[in-house]
Amino acid sequence: MDAVILFKALVLGIVEGLTEFLPVSSTGHLIIVGQLLDFNDERGKVFEIVIQLGAILAVCWEYREKIFTVTSTLSTSPVSRRFIINLMIAFAPAAVLGLIFIKKIKEYLFNPESVAIAFIVGGILILWAERRQHRIRIEAVDEMGWLDALKIGMAQSFALIPGTSRSGATIIGGLFFGLNRKSATEFSFFLAIPTMFAATFYDLYKNWGILHASDFDVFAVGFVSAFISAFFAVRGLLRYISNHDFTLFAWYRVVFGIVLLGAAHFGLVKW
Repeated sequence: MDAVILFKALVLGIVEGLTEFLPVSSTGHLIIVGQLLDFNDERGKVFEIVIQLGAILAVCWEYREKIFTVTSTLSTSPVSRRFIINLMIAFAPAAVLGLIFIKKIKEYLFNPESVAIAFIVGGILILWAERRQHRIRIEAVDEMGWLDALKIGMAQSFALIPGTSRSGATIIGGLFFGLNRKSATEFSFFLAIPTMFAATFYDLYKNWGILHASDFDVFAVGFVSAFISAFFAVRGLLRYISNHDFTLFAWYRVVFGIVLLGAAHFGLVKW
């Protein structure tokens, strides 16, 4: 296997893992890096789908005790049942809207300008969310009710717009709806599990014919690097928000969006 291709897979896996669960949008970063590495053809797009699985499994591993407790006590614990029901409710809006509008979204919004604008608008919303007065009602995810889950699920739907960031939409939505930073972030992680599994396997099903056994090494490198980098990103974010807010990510989004607009204007990035 070509060492250069394996290096590209390693870099893209790291980018996917680091950006998937931070409120900065992995889509824009993968497009930029994929373009710079000349790894954005049809095979590259399928590669991005596969390495998402590595990032998802990192969350599953980090919260394995919570997942085991919920699944093993589902028949006996009202708290566990409410947790699963909340995830299903929060998952539903994006799933339904995605099935209805995904083709139109890819046709009209999957371009450098739209992604860059989504970056900038998302950053401004984070700044607004952090500077407004917080009225915290919920200190832990197990305190959430079905209406809280529905509101966050509706917020996640905005992440169908490329560049918005799924984690950013759910975390900031949680802050707006009365969750503290830790519970909003953790629910975003938990909600990523059904959301990303569904999206990943749906895309794999549609693109199965493009996969080849000869690509196994490349995909394996990207998968493992995405898992490891996502694991550290999740832990790092939880530590970071224990003493900081999301303002740094907001300004990063604004600056990155401006850079993306400039790159598109000068023809450095093509979709």
